[in-house]
Amino acid sequence: MAEDLKIATSANKEEQYQSLIPQIEALLYGEPDLIANLANICAALKEQFKWFWVGFYLVKDNELVLAPFQGPVACTRIAKGRGVCGSAWQQAETLIVPDVEEFPGHIACSSLSRSEIVLPLFHNNEVVGVLDVDSSELNEFDETDARYLTQIIKLINF
Repeated sequence: MAEDLKIATSANKEEQYQSLIPQIEALLYGEPDLIANLANICAALKEQFKWFWVGFYLVKDNELVLAPFQGPVACTRIAKGRGVCGSAWQQAETLIVPDVEEFPGHIACSSLSRSEIVLPLFHNNEVVGVLDVDSSELNEFDETDARYLTQIIKLINF
């Protein structure tokens, strides 16, 4: 596949995901390198949705460590149970936060981040990382995002 995306300009979020997922599948097809695939997923999501920050953290030595991302500089290490990312890891579930200022223990890597969704990445029924997406808008994320982002992270081979 050419490394150019067809960006869906539809106002419908679901249609945008439906257009993007096959393109991400094509980007990942035949590429065994995890870091390259995580990087392309971040770039595709950032390009399609223009979110403030899109990135991965991977579990290393019992903490989340920054992995490929798109956006401004970020927190490098996050403890289990700390902030939205650490909480999603600890609870092994997707967290949707409409207003990060109201999330107990939120880690403010940037004051421009207003809402967030974090999805755990599983390998052999164990959380091995998280996909973290931040928006500069309040209430950006919902169950539609959770459903389609889950489909996307299931494409990752560990």
